[in-house]
Amino acid sequence: MVDQLLLAVTHQPDIASAWRSLVSPHDRVGIKISAAGGEIFTTHRDVVNAIVDGLVAAGQARQNIIVWDRSLGGIKKAGYDGGEDYQLRSIPPRDGYDPKVTVSAPFLGNLIWGDLDYVGGKGQVPLLSDDTNTSSVSHVARIVTSEVTKIINVPVLSNSERNGIAGCLYNVTIPNIDNWRRFGVPPDYGASSIPDIYSDPVIGKKVVLNLMDGLLALYAGGPQSQPNYAVQFDTLYASKDPVAIDAVAGRQIEVWRKRAKFPSIIRTGAHVALAAQMGLGNSSASRIEVRDVR
Repeated sequence: MVDQLLLAVTHQPDIASAWRSLVSPHDRVGIKISAAGGEIFTTHRDVVNAIVDGLVAAGQARQNIIVWDRSLGGIKKAGYDGGEDYQLRSIPPRDGYDPKVTVSAPFLGNLIWGDLDYVGGKGQVPLLSDDTNTSSVSHVARIVTSEVTKIINVPVLSNSERNGIAGCLYNVTIPNIDNWRRFGVPPDYGASSIPDIYSDPVIGKKVVLNLMDGLLALYAGGPQSQPNYAVQFDTLYASKDPVAIDAVAGRQIEVWRKRAKFPSIIRTGAHVALAAQMGLGNSSASRIEVRDVR
């Protein structure tokens, strides 16, 4: 399925040529997965392995490929057994973020342990003031800023209780920054911030392919594991346009939520429409062609 999608997206005659049209042997390639869903809703290992095999055929050294998410806590249950011959990485608390690369937004967030600018209160004299551990700045993960030059973005088809949809735009922004919780609360729910963060050259310009894992989809309670709201969808989406995939997936999530009498994600997932207005891709159904390549 991965190979068929890649050939369709790149219009190349074979897998090696297809990947070479996206990355060069000199690139340091990272695969951004979603591991928040634990055993059932983590990006499937077989999907990742198919991508890695294709990259190797295009000249990448297998051991240099980085596969990562903020945390890999439940990844062993998802089939990642430790025998992978690529780098499987998480973002270390505090030291995993680049002090020189930040994104700012007019929303204050409470810093917690693990955020780069968090100040511990133990032994502090004088006592910390109420606003010492708040900030309107987030730091970007070092993996993104300095360790990879190209990103393959592989989210899971899932809703997000904070941001409407944990799709392509979400997957390379929110899990790759500290002080991220401020982007999932009303009234904005990250609508303006997620597209802004994605459009930062250190992130958006590095993404060469978006491939959404919808083999098992989640329409409520996500991106954490909620098996009661799972759908065996048996589908992968691929595009160079992250907004288009998110728009298509969001409309599908709405169908499932309406059927289950859950509220719409239009408000919390407003970042997708705003990203289209900013020119990051297409969200209108009339401007998106969904091709079935089976």
